[in-house]
Amino acid sequence: MWLFFHKLASPKHFYRIAGKLIPWLGGLTLILFLAGLYLGLIVAPPDYQQGESYRIMFVHVPSAWMSLFIYVFMAALSAIGLIWNIKLADVMASSSAALGAWFTFLALATGSLWGKPMWGAWWVWDARLTSELILLFLYLGYIALVSAIEDKRTAARAGGVLILVGVVNIPIIHYSVEWWNTLHQGPTVTRLDKPSIHLSMLLPLLIMALAFQLYYFTVVLMRARVEVLERERRSGWVQELFPDGSLERADVMHQQHSSPVDLP
Repeated sequence: MWLFFHKLASPKHFYRIAGKLIPWLGGLTLILFLAGLYLGLIVAPPDYQQGESYRIMFVHVPSAWMSLFIYVFMAALSAIGLIWNIKLADVMASSSAALGAWFTFLALATGSLWGKPMWGAWWVWDARLTSELILLFLYLGYIALVSAIEDKRTAARAGGVLILVGVVNIPIIHYSVEWWNTLHQGPTVTRLDKPSIHLSMLLPLLIMALAFQLYYFTVVLMRARVEVLERERRSGWVQELFPDGSLERADVMHQQHSSPVDLP
């Protein structure tokens, strides 16, 4: 097992393994999305209090879960990168940031759509809403910080420190409904005795949550493979993959298009 993880930490082996996993993860993601949407939008009965409007839960709740999961995953990757100086940990963290920001934005947007008929307002400064908004700012701050620093290693260290400092916000989001009097209801799925949600609604919710998670791993592996190629473009194994020099030409064209035009 240690040999497997050692190989996985190698950019060459990561690129190969990720390439094999992506089609399978993508296929499973599509199947679960179709099953979850069918069960959630067609099979599941209307809620006795909220009617049909509760169905936004099948997007809102998995998005909120993913916003927390990705940040904790990034924090673990950042710690690995800072302690053991593993480049792939930095690659996975930076590749995850945009996805985490989008999931957080989706959770906030769908929460507003759900909150309007339930609370009578698009936005309230609820403890969970506010802390989730802070999470979005943490994602955006990480992206801006890493993008502003040209040296990859320095950027990874600075971004890693920011992510680790921001971890304190995760338990605040999770326990906010228990610590403060908020408009959000208490835990329903994660109750220790039994979930206070009917199985006909719980099953599609869990399927959608798994679909969101597999979608994240599919896309983050795709993004990470591109990032690995960019960072390792001068190494021997990349040159073997692109013996015709197509990767170098694409990189030159990208730099030409991204550089400012010289005015006469």
